[in-house]
Amino acid sequence: MTQVLSQKNKVTVASLLVALGIIYGDIGTSPLYALRAVIGERPIDLQLVYGGISCIFWTLVFQTTIKYIWVTLKADNKGEGGIFSLYALVSKHGKKLVIPAILGATTLLADGIITPPISVASAIEGLGLVKGLENTIVPGNTLTIGIVIAILSFLFFFQRFGTQSIGKLFGPVMTIWFSMLLIVGGAQIMQHPEVLKALNPVYGYDLLVNYPQGFWLLGAVFLCTTGAEALYSDLGHCGIKNIRITWVFVKICLVASYLGQAVWIMNQGESLLNGRNPFFEIVPSWFLLPSILIATAATIIASQALISGSFTLISEAINLNFWPRVAVRQPSEIKGQIFIPSVNNILWFGCVLMILYFKESAHMEAAYGFSITITMLMTTLLLGYFLKYNLKWNTFLIVGLISIFLIIETSFFIANVAKIKERWMFLFFELFIFMTMYVWYYARKINNRFTKFVDLGKYTGLINELSEDDSIEKFATHLIYLSKADHRDEIEEKIIKSIFSKKPKRADVYWFLHIHRTEEPYTLNYEVSELVEDKVIKVTVNTGFRVQPKAELYFKKIVKELVANKELNLHIRPDGSTKYNAEPDFKFIVIEKFLSVENEFQLREGLIMNSYFFLKHLGQRDEKAFGLDKSDVVVEQFPIVFHPIEHVELVRK
Repeated sequence: MTQVLSQKNKVTVASLLVALGIIYGDIGTSPLYALRAVIGERPIDLQLVYGGISCIFWTLVFQTTIKYIWVTLKADNKGEGGIFSLYALVSKHGKKLVIPAILGATTLLADGIITPPISVASAIEGLGLVKGLENTIVPGNTLTIGIVIAILSFLFFFQRFGTQSIGKLFGPVMTIWFSMLLIVGGAQIMQHPEVLKALNPVYGYDLLVNYPQGFWLLGAVFLCTTGAEALYSDLGHCGIKNIRITWVFVKICLVASYLGQAVWIMNQGESLLNGRNPFFEIVPSWFLLPSILIATAATIIASQALISGSFTLISEAINLNFWPRVAVRQPSEIKGQIFIPSVNNILWFGCVLMILYFKESAHMEAAYGFSITITMLMTTLLLGYFLKYNLKWNTFLIVGLISIFLIIETSFFIANVAKIKERWMFLFFELFIFMTMYVWYYARKINNRFTKFVDLGKYTGLINELSEDDSIEKFATHLIYLSKADHRDEIEEKIIKSIFSKKPKRADVYWFLHIHRTEEPYTLNYEVSELVEDKVIKVTVNTGFRVQPKAELYFKKIVKELVANKELNLHIRPDGSTKYNAEPDFKFIVIEKFLSVENEFQLREGLIMNSYFFLKHLGQRDEKAFGLDKSDVVVEQFPIVFHPIEHVELVRK
């Protein structure tokens, strides 16, 4: 693990290119629409333009540089970042921290349905400035919408094949993109260097306090930092050093672009923008078409990064018991690259709805940012616990920093609340995600509370006797049960019932396999306990929360190693193979629970448990989820009674 972390933090030209290509897509494409959103259709004057630039600059300083680049990246969970990684680091310090984790993950995922359409639409609409296309590519017309939907559909379709083949282009393309921002913006600044005065915080203060409804412009200002959360989420891909070094370059390029746009706005001679995009207006006419192509490529890369981040987020949620088990595939050999078909379809559908509903990027600006402010607030709350309990910083320093972050983010949140009317329909999407995570987590808690464990030692003699009883037909040579029991000497009562009830299951060796989730991302090791010699064996596989469990593969590898090492005497006993079939005789038992009609719930528990089993029915079956797709698997149904009905009014006539 130490070697892997050192490789991630190694700084080379290649590692810097990877960082540029992976983590800056969202925040890097903000110049396409952020300043335009601040100006809107308001009369252009120095107070508005310079105040807007000042607010954008200091937002990048406080939110992106200080909060995320300097502080939050310290919350390194064995090289991995993101809100679930942060939660895993602090979860033991408070049971209620699960709510900020769920809420932050929900809003981060939900905002993923607006980033791709607003970014791609902003780039494509720039084609309307190309001579000959003025009346063809018009924001909001059918052709423009169709092109955006086609690009998004193409992007989502190719997720199933992975990005290993084109991923090598991400770094160079984003390097060209940021260089373009720097050169084009810098050219404007050189012509009017007085625009640098806009970086003075006094202009920002004046805008927020003295400009009519100036405070509410924070909703538009916030667009410049919406990708800051991705910097932390992608920590595991690039390493903290590469992120911090590349951010210096990226920030200079972003500020140059915003200042260059401000120069054009102040000198273009009109009192209103009239729908024009200052980002493309400052591009030389001879370079306009190439700039649009570069912008389109950058927005596609930004969307790709967000989609991949959504897959990782849901994968972590599944492994931390926040989400129903769904099909997770690995489209390539690259570590950590996954594809989740159900999430891909949901995001594609949401993105298409967004572009059909809002039609053009300018309309989407009003709906953008509301959710991500909640994500940032939740990250701040969890970060406070991390600084206190993990890094043990000075309490006054923690209170000061967290207070600054909360004040800034609360201000952004209040300014963004006004946008709810623009995106009220998507609150249902966010509510669905939140309730799914909430129900799944608390139902598992209730489920575990009522799961009965028994002392396995009390039954080992009976198990040994059953194994030697030739009067009972052998069920399997090796019988393997998946168990939730953490302790070496415990087992679920339902497993004991499965072995002995009705038709007892006779086997030569009884295995109890426990998949233990760790709070580290990529743990993968195992422990073996022999409770009865060569008869009752318990195996615990420790897996990180970013590892997809493959129980069958793990088990067969463990048995193979035990035989090779001549442990447990497995090498001198028959394994069930025959001359007709060389495969060992392994049989896995999966016990699926269902909600018995004999339950009598209180309202909250009833809603949670009924919703849980409904979601469980929609999700992936346990044998698929645990990677049992090749061996002989027996699925048994087990009724679960949490609260038995106490009073039955049944009268004999």
